[in-house]
Amino acid sequence: MLPRTHFFGACAFVAAAVVAVACSGCVQRRMTIRSSPPGALVYVDDYQIGSTPVSTDFTYYGTRKIRLVKDGYETLTVRQPFPIPWYQVFPLDFVTENIWPAEIRDERVVDLALAPLAATPPEEVVARAEQARASAGSLPAPPPKPVAPPVVVPQPIPPPPQPLPPPGGGPVFPAPPPAPAFQQPPRNAPAQGIPSLGVP
Repeated sequence: MLPRTHFFGACAFVAAAVVAVACSGCVQRRMTIRSSPPGALVYVDDYQIGSTPVSTDFTYYGTRKIRLVKDGYETLTVRQPFPIPWYQVFPLDFVTENIWPAEIRDERVVDLALAPLAATPPEEVVARAEQARASAGSLPAPPPKPVAPPVVVPQPIPPPPQPLPPPGGGPVFPAPPPAPAFQQPPRNAPAQGIPSLGVP
């Protein structure tokens, strides 16, 4: 059995080791995005994080998509690389994340400048809007143009044709109506007006 002083010393060492491991170093990664002029809305990898200047923590290194949006300025989208520092390269990252006795802070600052929005004439804006509406099929049909009725000029009615007089100069009589066409009676039907004698 250990003496009392050795026992308390061992317990103190174990407690110190546990506290050291619990409070051991880790890497605190943070990015700060600033813009000129300030007040632009910031999206990092399509997630809104606030208005410039703004800071946020990040976990992984690599290339991040940063987008700035501000009224009166062109929307700016950049691909910002965040290279891995030497103390985060394997196997050193195990030491800095778990054993190193102090916290390591990795601060990245990104400064971006916004370009003013070019002034567009109102006529061009209206033309673009009408073109977009027409291409989307939401433009109402234009009202029909009024059509003048055609002008009808009355034509004089010619008199009916008169028959030519005969060469002798006599009176003109109307032509007789055409005679009705003769119809053949059926073969076995009795003749009309003649009684049947029963002869086949």
